[in-house]
Amino acid sequence: MSIEVTWLGHSTVVLDLDGVRIVADPLLQRHAGILRRRGQTPERAAWHGADAILLSHLHHDHAELGSLRLVGELPVITAPENAAWVTRKGFVGVGLAEDQWMPVGNGRVEVRLTPAVHAARPMPHRPNAAVGHLVRGPSGVVWLAGDTELFDSMEDLPTLAGAPIDLALVPIGGWGPRLSPGHMGPEEAAVACHRIDARWAIPVHWRTLHVPAGRSWPRGWMEAGGPDFMAALQREAPRCATRVLDVGETFTVPAP
Repeated sequence: MSIEVTWLGHSTVVLDLDGVRIVADPLLQRHAGILRRRGQTPERAAWHGADAILLSHLHHDHAELGSLRLVGELPVITAPENAAWVTRKGFVGVGLAEDQWMPVGNGRVEVRLTPAVHAARPMPHRPNAAVGHLVRGPSGVVWLAGDTELFDSMEDLPTLAGAPIDLALVPIGGWGPRLSPGHMGPEEAAVACHRIDARWAIPVHWRTLHVPAGRSWPRGWMEAGGPDFMAALQREAPRCATRVLDVGETFTVPAP
């Protein structure tokens, strides 16, 4: 029984919790629209045997149809508006009510939605609902923030979970050196970890995607997020431990 997370780049993580495997925001192909992927695409074994997919929102760097097909015919847990779109595309969309917990896999693990504030880039052709997710099982609670800026009710997440947050998966960057509203950089992500009193944090949504010819300008921008987050966490949330993963690396959260 453990909390194990594998980062596959950008916001894509595989969460193995108490015998249940969940894939979040799968981006598994070489590119996402015009965006280019740095490094190799993930191996199929990394997500094989998954029980469910979590989808935070429908921007193309999070909801990529080819990648959803690769994962397979699994329940896609997301906001109701997004679930209807997912279903129209031939997948098993599952839209949860605001306070609804859904059992996944063996039933010992449950998922619910959390708020997210991510409305700066509305899409005319897809719904624009954005959410995060809480996942809880006997071994603990994980918060997957999705794409969001800081919001006032963030401190309520442990109450929503019914337990402390053992692991926060927080976005710290994007696919360029500047972030639009609706995102968190390293400093804001560290503040979020303080607000929810997370025990561990792993940064995501960085070091993976870039626009064509934008990988190396300004120099070093793709590598800066992790060290900046570690420094910010020491200032803002010194009780929260962190592990900055390489793409494809797996980490097991130590027991309390």
